[in-house]
Amino acid sequence: MGKAAEQATSSSIAPAMHEVVDGAGRTIRIPVSPARIISLAPSLTETVYALGLQDRLVGDTDYCDYPPDAQKKQKVGGAINPSLEQIAALHPDLVLVTKDFNRLETVRALETLGIPSYAIDPHTVADILSSTEKLADVLGAPDAGKALESELRQRLSALQTKLAGIPPRRVLFIVWTEPLISIGKQTFIADALREAGAVSIVDSQQNWPQMNMEEVVRLQPDYLVFAAAHFAGGEHDFDVLATQPGWDILQAVQNRRYAVISDAVNRPAPRIVSAIEELARQLHPEAFQAAPPPQKDAPASKPETTDRTDSFYPSAPFVGTPSSPAQEFSCAR
Repeated sequence: MGKAAEQATSSSIAPAMHEVVDGAGRTIRIPVSPARIISLAPSLTETVYALGLQDRLVGDTDYCDYPPDAQKKQKVGGAINPSLEQIAALHPDLVLVTKDFNRLETVRALETLGIPSYAIDPHTVADILSSTEKLADVLGAPDAGKALESELRQRLSALQTKLAGIPPRRVLFIVWTEPLISIGKQTFIADALREAGAVSIVDSQQNWPQMNMEEVVRLQPDYLVFAAAHFAGGEHDFDVLATQPGWDILQAVQNRRYAVISDAVNRPAPRIVSAIEELARQLHPEAFQAAPPPQKDAPASKPETTDRTDSFYPSAPFVGTPSSPAQEFSCAR
């Protein structure tokens, strides 16, 4: 083979490259369509699957458990302490990270190994949707990203139409019960609550503030909201909680007003829209009642026949290792 032919073959094999700016504001150089991807966060793994690009995912973390097929992928350790050796052995074109969960040390170590990483940094539900579309562009699947983002926005818009005019419920989202940990007002979970027709009683700039029970009693939330993983026992867990000091004098406990929703609410991924819809149904069932069947016009000659009964059918920049309960919660991200 001549030199010109060798050069032509080499150039045809080498992937086309381009520069993109990620959620951390970094400019990185990556293949136009990365063929080998590693995800270092469960939310990113979910997003890759939602975009239909799971065949390119060659590795993920020990905590990447959704969809179930993600558990079959090659594991590279935890999100906080992944194995750089295992990552390098998989020869990825791109490693996906989150700015507020994965460590800066990990990103720098990947740079030293010549492995590019792309970070997302969503803080609202709208950010989650837009970052999903941007990630699709980065992965060379813009059409899939536009279609998914459009579908999710339409679902949220339809939900807001249902909730229009209904006062929001004041809720306490419980990350942990002992110690009592909730969510700050700048988190994407707090924004998800707002989309579901709720507002957190917690007014804190901290992402995961520890709450004083006396303050919760003073504020008297309308509902308590739990993610399923931390309330697996359902009614039994609630009954146990109701016997604890302070909890028993909450009106929400006395009236058994609580909602348990999917753990998807803990992850900044497309599935959070399903969690929002699920929570809205529990907090505002009246908004989801089917409309009554349309009344037929009564015959003009017999107005007395119009009597009838109508029915209603209910239907932080690259953070370090978090502390104990927060760490377990964060691993869901």
